[in-house]
Amino acid sequence: MRRRSPWLVALCALCLTLSACAREGGLRERLRERAEARRSEASHPADDGRLTAPGDYTYTLQHGGLTRRYRVHVPRSVRPGQRPALLLAFHGGGGNMNHMADDDNYGLIAKSESAGFVVVFPNGYSTMPGGGLATWNAGECCGSARDKDVDDVGFVREVLADLATRIEVDTRRVFATGMSNGGLFAYRLACEMPDRIRAIAAVAGTDNTRTCNPSRPIPVLHIHAKNDTHVLFEGGAGQDAFRDVAKVTQFTSVPETIARWTRRNGCGTTPRAVLERPGAYCESYFLCREGATVQLCVTAAGGHSWPGAAKVRRGKEPASQALSANDVMWDFFEKTVP
Repeated sequence: MRRRSPWLVALCALCLTLSACAREGGLRERLRERAEARRSEASHPADDGRLTAPGDYTYTLQHGGLTRRYRVHVPRSVRPGQRPALLLAFHGGGGNMNHMADDDNYGLIAKSESAGFVVVFPNGYSTMPGGGLATWNAGECCGSARDKDVDDVGFVREVLADLATRIEVDTRRVFATGMSNGGLFAYRLACEMPDRIRAIAAVAGTDNTRTCNPSRPIPVLHIHAKNDTHVLFEGGAGQDAFRDVAKVTQFTSVPETIARWTRRNGCGTTPRAVLERPGAYCESYFLCREGATVQLCVTAAGGHSWPGAAKVRRGKEPASQALSANDVMWDFFEKTVP
């Protein structure tokens, strides 16, 4: 019998090991998603009734032939008969609603508790059972949601309609924010849903809409790190996105994004400094139509991250602590309501 080369035996063993590791990694990912889903439903299981108690709820609805999900956090300060503000928070590309709702990552639930607003975390389009690796159709970006032309704007309208049957909120104070792909999608909502969205705050995601004709001026806050390595400040896809550039786009620059919205809102062309501190500054464009404002906040460091976030993403630069995206955002939103 012909003996196998020791090198061939070793190579076969390595291939089997790598295959087993890949299967194990896929299994770990599925188990992690299921655990996150269970945690999101642990406080209050979803039902068809009204939200009468503080806590976390998860709901499912059908839209565009797809089963979609969203998660809601009702703060302890909300009482029956109140009409709290509502914040729609959109996760980044490849994330999901549970990741966005993790306070280590974004701190939005803690902000909801301190400021007294209801926060909703919709889940983007995903082919995975647990809703992971989800994306939003923001126009020129991103992933399968864009490629399949998923009706995410219609989904958000359905979320608001479904939520209205469960809790009464102040319809004058419905805001949207998002990280990266979620920030890009917030810009699309500003273009296509100004009848429902009062103002937006985009973090690390620029305006990559294909068309934009908002029916009214809409206040816009943009937060971005100067050294973002994914959505480059001066435009284009950075090194973080290079290997997956087909799933994203050559991003619009931050200066062009601000220029678009100052034009759309009819603002003055000279910004005024509204915050200056080591590592960060904010400047606002005033004299806009109907009292709208366009504000830009820039951090010197932090890369592609949510300023003020506590958790450091694996292999990434820590988020800037020079300002808190949540604090700046909520201060901005509160000033947009007469």
